Amino acid sequence: MAHDIAATAHPASAHPVAHPATCPAARPGAEPAQPRLWTRDLVLIILVNLCVFINHIMSLATFPFYIQSLGGSEAVSGICAAAFSLLAVMVRPFVGWWLDNGTRRTVLVIGLLLMGLVPAGYMMVPVMSVAIAFRMAHGLGLSFSNSTTATVASDVICRPRFAEGMGYFGMATALASAVAPALGLFLMEGYGFGVLYGVAALVAGFALILFSLVRVPRVEVPKKRLDLRTIINRDSLPATVTMTVFMFTFGALENFVAIFSSNLGLPSGSLYFVVMSVMLLLVRVTLGKLVDRRGEAIFVYTCNAAMLVALLLLALVPNAVTFFVSAALAGYGFGGLEPSLQSMAIHTATGENRGSANSTFLCGYDIGYGLGGGLAGALISVFGYGTMWAIVSLACVASVAVYFLWARHSDTSFSRRP
Repeated sequence: MAHDIAATAHPASAHPVAHPATCPAARPGAEPAQPRLWTRDLVLIILVNLCVFINHIMSLATFPFYIQSLGGSEAVSGICAAAFSLLAVMVRPFVGWWLDNGTRRTVLVIGLLLMGLVPAGYMMVPVMSVAIAFRMAHGLGLSFSNSTTATVASDVICRPRFAEGMGYFGMATALASAVAPALGLFLMEGYGFGVLYGVAALVAGFALILFSLVRVPRVEVPKKRLDLRTIINRDSLPATVTMTVFMFTFGALENFVAIFSSNLGLPSGSLYFVVMSVMLLLVRVTLGKLVDRRGEAIFVYTCNAAMLVALLLLALVPNAVTFFVSAALAGYGFGGLEPSLQSMAIHTATGENRGSANSTFLCGYDIGYGLGGGLAGALISVFGYGTMWAIVSLACVASVAVYFLWARHSDTSFSRRP
């Protein structure tokens, strides 16, 4: 498949950076308004991202059980979720600065190596304090890895179909969410934590092999000084804050829905993730085109409403039927909102600030996710699961308020375009 990227097709002085505005030529007979989206490198970076999130979510879905095996409680699991995100939040702005200084490949290789080596630490030193430390290192690896995969994807996706392309890129997360929890729980229950974390390490190794085949666009930009303006992308903040507030809900769900279902005798938590991810995939197949045409507002409102109902069903009427309805609604909520807001955060960025735009957005993602998991663990210890789901659902109301009062007026909003 042809690889037609501006950074390699033109002298560096003319177009030093691959930019979403440059699209591969449409195939013969294709509509001029629909430039070709799929390239070899886009497919490969999607597969690398799939491996990153399989490694991450396999560990995520089973980590509360691992903590229990070490004698810990839900509150400790919440602390681990917060610790996981804490280091990721601290380093993401610097990762974005590093990416904006022309580095792509080195950052991702470091991230994938960490994601492969950390599971070995879980196996070798099954001690609570060490587990928390390794969990933080896992967060560091994730921040390096998915900041870079998102940046490389935004390098190679053509601008007229940018939100559509980012939606397809986000399908890797959906597939991982469908496969990884069930795979992780199966390996944990059938073979133990050693095999579980061994497989997680192998997945990271496979991602390294795939990434070696990606022709990463050569980025030649003036070196940036390390200061607040170069590590935080202000244009990305409206979408980022909207997503941060929403992610309180997803942090609670991903960390505790499996153990919640186990405690109440509901269907397996892995089935919840499968149903959620099937819906997520269906949404993302069509979502990007709608964002490109109609803007992100419709998804901000409807996705937050869906997640609100999903959590209230778990809080108020937890049974087998509402469990699966909740999963479908959560799949629509996260599946629609995350790529819409990520596209909004980065679609106006150029090659020299695309890394900071991605890292700023993902930093907000991590903050919301980590605080959501930590808050959920504390609420469960004090009030129980039902009250926790009800309180966390209020984040959906707050997310809509942030978007309505601030983010929808941003210059980066697709919905503002004529």
